[in-house]
Amino acid sequence: MPAEDSTPKFPPPGSGSDPIVIWGAGAVGGCIGAWLIRAGMDVLFVDTDAAHAEAIRAHGLRIVGPVDEFRVPASCVHPEDVTPGLGLILLAVKAHHTEDALAVIAPLLADDGFVVSVQNGLNEVVIAERIGAHRTVGCFVNFGADVLEPAVIMRGNRGAVVVGELDGARSQRVVAVHELLRVFEPDTVLTSHIWGYLWGKLAYGSMLFATALTDASIADVLDSVRHRPLLIGLAREAMAVAAARGVSPEPFDGFDPSAFAPGATDATAQESLDRLVRFNRGSAKSHSGVWRDLAVRKRQTEVDAQIAPIVALGAEVGIATPLTGRLVELIHDVEQGRRAQSWETLDALR
Repeated sequence: MPAEDSTPKFPPPGSGSDPIVIWGAGAVGGCIGAWLIRAGMDVLFVDTDAAHAEAIRAHGLRIVGPVDEFRVPASCVHPEDVTPGLGLILLAVKAHHTEDALAVIAPLLADDGFVVSVQNGLNEVVIAERIGAHRTVGCFVNFGADVLEPAVIMRGNRGAVVVGELDGARSQRVVAVHELLRVFEPDTVLTSHIWGYLWGKLAYGSMLFATALTDASIADVLDSVRHRPLLIGLAREAMAVAAARGVSPEPFDGFDPSAFAPGATDATAQESLDRLVRFNRGSAKSHSGVWRDLAVRKRQTEVDAQIAPIVALGAEVGIATPLTGRLVELIHDVEQGRRAQSWETLDALR
């Protein structure tokens, strides 16, 4: 049974005078915030992208894509303009910007304020170390979205959303956050095992980073017979590290962690990849955010904050992760212009 609630009490988010603060108005944060605003909730976006923030203030935030299309008026400010006393913060910055964001957030939190990590990776570890586990709530998201231009975000599909306290407690605040996120995704799950979902996404995330080594779509790479052994190997390394650290990953959206667990057959791994291909072919977001960082935005990816920790955590428990380490090297090669995004670069993962 989950532990009894030992966290500060918290009123229903967005119901009183304090706004829901979404720190990072990009694809994930912007999508969630837009749905909350449309439902009548008070939301304040915080973002360092001046052009994006100004466009949101001037024109509102526009959502496009197959899931829904609408525009909402929205407030978006620079971090230096935020005043103290913050209650709920949905942290939606890139993983490698977590530390910088926390340096600003920490002194702004109210006594009962806390941060929900709406990010990829194991950022909850970083957040808990910086502001305390009692101020940290875990979250997992798997929907696809892209910022197409300032104040315009495309939501490509619906995907898993899961929230939970780090210690598995069913606290008042996590129940409130669960209800909040159900406004965005009605099937949001309240779990007592958030670490299982985070590790599951970490393994799937390794495969997504591998797809970004090419110019092909996520589905086309996952469907590539020649490259499936590499993708399966990446997921198996992450699952081996999770198992050695006592974590039982959870399934979502076609990804079955048991199919990549130690001792699982190639056939079960192939079946899981087939399901992931179907899931991704049903999304208007054909390429990963990692691919977009490399091909469109020409900027650093999250690989060091999101994927490299698998290597370090594996080393702590004696699990070798050579494919994952090589993946990190190849992403760096593309970031720094030493390699192009191509099938040949993915082949170099061998």
